[in-house]
Amino acid sequence: MRTAQIDRKTSETDISIDINLDGSGKYDIDTGIGFFDHMLCLMSKHGLMDVKIKAKGDLYVDPHHTVEDVGITFGKCIEKALEDKSGIKRYGTVFLPMDEALAMVSMDISGRPYIVFDAEFNSDKVGEMDTELVEEFFRAVAFNAGITLHEKILYGKNSHHMIEALFKAFGKALKEAVTKDERIKGVMSTKGSL
Repeated sequence: MRTAQIDRKTSETDISIDINLDGSGKYDIDTGIGFFDHMLCLMSKHGLMDVKIKAKGDLYVDPHHTVEDVGITFGKCIEKALEDKSGIKRYGTVFLPMDEALAMVSMDISGRPYIVFDAEFNSDKVGEMDTELVEEFFRAVAFNAGITLHEKILYGKNSHHMIEALFKAFGKALKEAVTKDERIKGVMSTKGSL
């Protein structure tokens, strides 16, 4: 089982995350931000990874620090759980519909962090979460997990649906990228390391 547990405490947040990349989609998530919790639960379920997140943040300021720091910690957990990345497929791409919205997420677990995020939402908030924090979360994950990440909303009207499609697609793309293939000896790179 590829698992990791990381605690991260700053003056702004106190976060504990446990993940099992070889799980069944079980989750126990409490960040204090209802919509964010909902998205993380969907990501866990559709990515078939077991995720436990407990986060306390300075929500009296706004959700920014909590969302970003959960992303940082989650990204570090992915990196730790994958260790040397031996045997993984490395790439994952998913097109995922959510009612009228269609999202695409494509990733390369390359060790070279990068993000291209192409999505415009039709509302400033969903629940108590600013929609601009969706990009902040995924940027934090990508840069701390060493993932090249491309995310795009091809079309959609409802901001909830568009964001939900992104989180589900990320979970499914990650599941594909971390899947082991017995034919891969070492890592999927002519360089010999990722």
